[in-house]
Amino acid sequence: MSDGRFAGVDWASEEHAVCVVDERGRIVEGRRYRHSEPGIRALCARLVRLRVALVALERPDGLLIERLLDASLAVVAVHPNQVKASRPRYSVAGGKSDGFDSFVLAELARTDSHRFRVLVPDSDQTKALRAMTRARESLVRTRVGLANQLRDQLGCFWPGASKVFFSVDSQIALAFLRRYPTPVDARGLGEQRLAAFLKRHSYNGRKPARELLERLRNGAEGRAGELELQARRQIVLALVCALEPIVLRISELTIETRHALQAHPDGPTFRSLFIAPDSWLCAASMLAEIGDCRDRYPSYRTLAADAGQCPVAVEPGKFKHAQFRWACDHRLRDAFDTPPTQAVATTHGRPTSMTVPAPEAPATPTPVASSAARGARSSGASGKTTTPTIPPDTPHGDARSPPQPDIVGPHRGRPPRLTQRRPGAAVTAGCRRTERAALDGKPADATPQPPGT
Repeated sequence: MSDGRFAGVDWASEEHAVCVVDERGRIVEGRRYRHSEPGIRALCARLVRLRVALVALERPDGLLIERLLDASLAVVAVHPNQVKASRPRYSVAGGKSDGFDSFVLAELARTDSHRFRVLVPDSDQTKALRAMTRARESLVRTRVGLANQLRDQLGCFWPGASKVFFSVDSQIALAFLRRYPTPVDARGLGEQRLAAFLKRHSYNGRKPARELLERLRNGAEGRAGELELQARRQIVLALVCALEPIVLRISELTIETRHALQAHPDGPTFRSLFIAPDSWLCAASMLAEIGDCRDRYPSYRTLAADAGQCPVAVEPGKFKHAQFRWACDHRLRDAFDTPPTQAVATTHGRPTSMTVPAPEAPATPTPVASSAARGARSSGASGKTTTPTIPPDTPHGDARSPPQPDIVGPHRGRPPRLTQRRPGAAVTAGCRRTERAALDGKPADATPQPPGT
């Protein structure tokens, strides 16, 4: 866009700094608008009145973004790292302010608009699915934090209570701690009374009351005094009261998310990417974070980069190495980093666009995918592994393009090694060779082929 006017908005929680420049970069207007209904309405009306062709912000979603899109304004999202790197282009003093950042955003919209994608609003179904998956993720983090506090409190005076059931934040464990928060309350607890308690709460853990009672009594005995015991009793009850509604709401959100995924038009497509029947939550998170605009990821390379599924090439001179990709969509990365049993094994070609029919992957994991998972575990990856996103028959390109891990190619009988590692994973010689080969543009195990093949 070489003609018209361009605006940059430095978004904030209280007020927004707005700068409008013309096609030659001269400042037309610079103002601040409050984050309120009158302020947002005045901001949108002013940009429409000035005939702004493009608006640049530092975030891709939010209330302000939706209002700008409703006003029929073209909006682009610029990463904060790009704004930070562009500040010295317009000022060498190193200063920083909201007004200056809005000017930098306006200039980026004027000079580099071809490098940014214009935001397209998602459908109401996708927004609802995104709200549910993100709310569930936030509640799970809160539950884990409260469960760790509860486990720590029990470990100080009654460790056996945290080992009776598999998880201290399960519904049966919370009901048990509400009824027996201290060893004094459980002094008269026997096998028959515990069995009646389990039956009353519909316990289905397939563990007899005798075994659960033995776990409780085998725990170390605390030496808390009467006052300390009363204080810890109140803390345990408070944590239980905080955990119970969170656990219940997580269960409800899980069911609602599954129904929303089934009702979404793209739900069957994303569900077909997984083998395990209980992996629909990963499919829902992936669909919610990718959104409805399929032009956002024109190829699998852009999707792999945004999801953090490929390393970053560092090539200063003759030295080459690949490092972990930190700058990415972390929610999308969490959706892609699924266990090996849920990742689709694609030994055949994968389409390079998101507008694809159901994949032709087999119903069960193939030997190549199983060996890939074994190779990831042997190279130090613990827990989650990277979902294969690179087709084996696609060239990596030259060394200047983002390197892609060759994780499902021919390995001459050896288990493949994932070049994309999680933080803290062990580094082996096989991983180094594979990363170096990815930067060179050819697989590490490539064998010479006769001409004409």
